[in-house]
Amino acid sequence: MCLGLGACAASQVACCCGSAACSMCCRACPSCKNSTSSRIVYALLLFVGTVAACIMLIPGLEEKLKQIPTFCEGGAGTGGLSPTSGLVNCDILAGYLAVYRVCFALAGFFALFCLLMICVKSSRDPRAKIHNGFWFFKILILIGITVGAFFIPRGAFGMSWHYIGMFGAFCFILIQLVLLVDFAHAWNDFMLEKREDADSPRCWTILLILATFLNYAVMIAAVVCFYIYYAFGDCSTNKFFVSFNMILCVAVSILAILPRVQEEQPRSGLLQASVVSVYTMYLTWSAMNSEPDKICNPGLSSIVKSVTSGVGIQESINGTTPAPPTSAPMLDGQSIVGLFVFFLCVLYSSIRSASNNNVDRLTMRDTVILEDDTNDDTKTLVKDEENAGQNVYDNEQEGVAYSYSFFHFMFFLASLYIMMTLTNWALPSDDYTSLNNTWPAVWVKISSSWVCILLYSWTLIAPIVLSNRSFD
Repeated sequence: MCLGLGACAASQVACCCGSAACSMCCRACPSCKNSTSSRIVYALLLFVGTVAACIMLIPGLEEKLKQIPTFCEGGAGTGGLSPTSGLVNCDILAGYLAVYRVCFALAGFFALFCLLMICVKSSRDPRAKIHNGFWFFKILILIGITVGAFFIPRGAFGMSWHYIGMFGAFCFILIQLVLLVDFAHAWNDFMLEKREDADSPRCWTILLILATFLNYAVMIAAVVCFYIYYAFGDCSTNKFFVSFNMILCVAVSILAILPRVQEEQPRSGLLQASVVSVYTMYLTWSAMNSEPDKICNPGLSSIVKSVTSGVGIQESINGTTPAPPTSAPMLDGQSIVGLFVFFLCVLYSSIRSASNNNVDRLTMRDTVILEDDTNDDTKTLVKDEENAGQNVYDNEQEGVAYSYSFFHFMFFLASLYIMMTLTNWALPSDDYTSLNNTWPAVWVKISSSWVCILLYSWTLIAPIVLSNRSFD
């Protein structure tokens, strides 16, 4: 399914450049809907921008660029004999400030389309064609904004953009929480439906139990590791974070199986609670990794050294040579896990569709999925003569399947989340030579874990409290 959607999205990008170059490619692509393929293409643009930002964090990138003759100001001349004036200032092409500029361009691009797509009701609106097409020109616009971002004076750009990014990343975490809770319910419903329809329901029951057990095993293992490596000695704040969130996870698990909750939501169970608990522990770990206290935040390298060498965590921390300040922070385990969770959420939100009488989880909008029936008069089939009859379904003539403006707003926040994740949520120093962990980032992350628990708890008790409303 994902390969077909990817091929369909790629065909939209390819066919914008002319029929002569891509007619054979488009002829081989499967039929699809604009409402799905457009989201995939925008996700690909965000993915490419993230890869570009990651490349700019490669250690030694600036030195490698300066070795290219006549490319960098002050770099090596022909044969490396003498410095030259160069074409660009390579100091701005690497490091965390380069990540800030790339993510600024991505955020600006999606903010522009967020404003442009306000109140688009159907594909008959001329602006809908801009959203679903003209990919070549939109890519040029994105490249132009990116190039322009590198001409922004350093000044207070890094400091101010950091705080803007922190607020936007927190908002995106809240969206991630909505997607996570939706995924947990959808996963549980899928397995229960398979169990009900299968001739041998025992296999699906076993899979359901194993998935729940695995999630809780990961959560318990995380709690144990946290107490060993983060909540020892005088680290009272970390002890509170781990203990309080563990209690919340136990409480929400009990809430999910209470008879009153089961009466209103028969499909509520421990699988959803286990998924939420694992994500809560991830946010707890991420928060503790942002603490400026080196003793209570040993870092992944010290933990790995402690495990492999068999020495205590304190000895491992004391024996670690502090790294010199750098403007290009390395991607650590926290950043890699954060990016993985991010891409799963973006992919899920891009291909997730709502069924009849449901709400689209991405945009909180009612939508109808049209069945693949060529005799259905409610579906418009648009044939592109230039690509030998590739079928592109326009299922939005009567109404858009999702809010275009909110979709771009979510990707605007996602761009800020990428920026904060790649730079470990650290604050630039006054001289812009290094990044420093701060307590505001810690409280942003730990508070998001509490919002996660509250959000899931509300999905359980809302049908009880608001008994006069339908939650089918």
